[in-house]
Amino acid sequence: MNGPTPYAIIPIEPAVEEGSLYEIRKKLYPRVVHGWFAGWRWALVFLTQAIFFGSPWVSWNGRQAVLFDLAARKFYIFGWLFWPQDIIYLSGLLIVCALSLFLFTAVAGRLWCGYACPQTVYTEIFLWIERKIEGDRLARIRLDAAPFSLEKLVQKSLKHTAWFTVALWTGYTFVGYFTPIRDLGIRAITWQLGPWETFWVLFYGFATYGNAGWMREQVCKYMCPYARFQSVMFDRDTLVITYDRERGEPRGPRSKSTDRQEKGIGDCVDCNICVQVCPTGIDIREGLQYECIGCAACIDGCDQVMEKMGYAPGLIRYTTDHALKNGLDARAMWKRVFRPRTLVYGAALVAIVAISVGALAMRNPLKVDVIRDRGALAREVGPGLIENIYRLQLMNTDEQARQVTIAATGLPGISVVGVAQPIVLEAASTRLVPLRVQVPVYAASGSDALKPGTHKIEFVIQAQDDDKVVRHEQSSFIIPR
Repeated sequence: MNGPTPYAIIPIEPAVEEGSLYEIRKKLYPRVVHGWFAGWRWALVFLTQAIFFGSPWVSWNGRQAVLFDLAARKFYIFGWLFWPQDIIYLSGLLIVCALSLFLFTAVAGRLWCGYACPQTVYTEIFLWIERKIEGDRLARIRLDAAPFSLEKLVQKSLKHTAWFTVALWTGYTFVGYFTPIRDLGIRAITWQLGPWETFWVLFYGFATYGNAGWMREQVCKYMCPYARFQSVMFDRDTLVITYDRERGEPRGPRSKSTDRQEKGIGDCVDCNICVQVCPTGIDIREGLQYECIGCAACIDGCDQVMEKMGYAPGLIRYTTDHALKNGLDARAMWKRVFRPRTLVYGAALVAIVAISVGALAMRNPLKVDVIRDRGALAREVGPGLIENIYRLQLMNTDEQARQVTIAATGLPGISVVGVAQPIVLEAASTRLVPLRVQVPVYAASGSDALKPGTHKIEFVIQAQDDDKVVRHEQSSFIIPR
């Protein structure tokens, strides 16, 4: 067929937009900042690390004050000794922590993340070491951009050696909570550490070195689940770090003598100090973001600039969405901060703390478990005398030895035989006590006479040195047909 075809098919290549599934990390160089919030942050760094590094070295009653002895299943916290059976107290502690997190987040956002989270604390420590060795922000940027040299090698080696030393000491201290730290140190010096102790010292040290030295903001942005669900706990009356757009915009550079009204600009001089001091590298002027850990470094940095320019502080400040949009003063804002939601959280927290403290104060150091002998449920040992055999697991959770007596009640003429009393319970120990309980079947007459079957009895275990230390344990006594 001659002639042109009625139509032509022209292949068109589809447009391909190339991209990466993963964001390429840009290394951050947080600038040092001074101010009220920075002072609080460093105060909590000192406090938390003094507790963490100092507690294992404190002695109490001739032992380590805080020791979680997993092998012996004994957990010492100063004057308290806990056993696996005391898991209810751990549950109470976890509930208190959860309610505290809910309360603090509802009131003022990510206070935990910004001031007391181990990731924040150790990042601050590692950044301080980095600044001392490599210099402040511009010096570190220049050093990383400079070609390889002996000076660069020395500075980097010193920094990583200091980091690794702090991380290794952190791992050693962590393991020292589970193995007596003085004994751990002696065995570490003499190269006699066990395989598991060596593993955990190195593992925890490596985790600290990697998270605080290398990953830093990546942990907060991508690994921490709290960053993802924190917004569920926020509402319009939650105090969050906020940039006042109405006051700051339009932003722009200017000299100190510039008349803002004449030039038609806001208070923000667009210096980017708020971005340079941020440990996660966000721009708070773009609004609240999940990457913000609430450290308030941008507030301190911005206030310094406002002071130099002669402007009022607070262009970036803690405020609520409601207060910012409705122009509420500080008094009205704080009245809305303490609202029904936070009051309920606070009341629940106080109640749980009070219950936990009361339970600890009334905690009975004597624990008893009654076990019947399954091999010989009941037997007649004399004319009209029936005997049952029991084993009592006695646990003294206190750090002082006690003497206890065992009695039985619930049936006429009942008596405990086959055990020498008083029974000595050593400090922080358990003891299995086999005993026999005898009941005369014909001790009562008429309708009160004991009939074959199961009868309820009660064991009374009483400490001789303290009338308040007593246990009442229910059991049963079997009379055969």
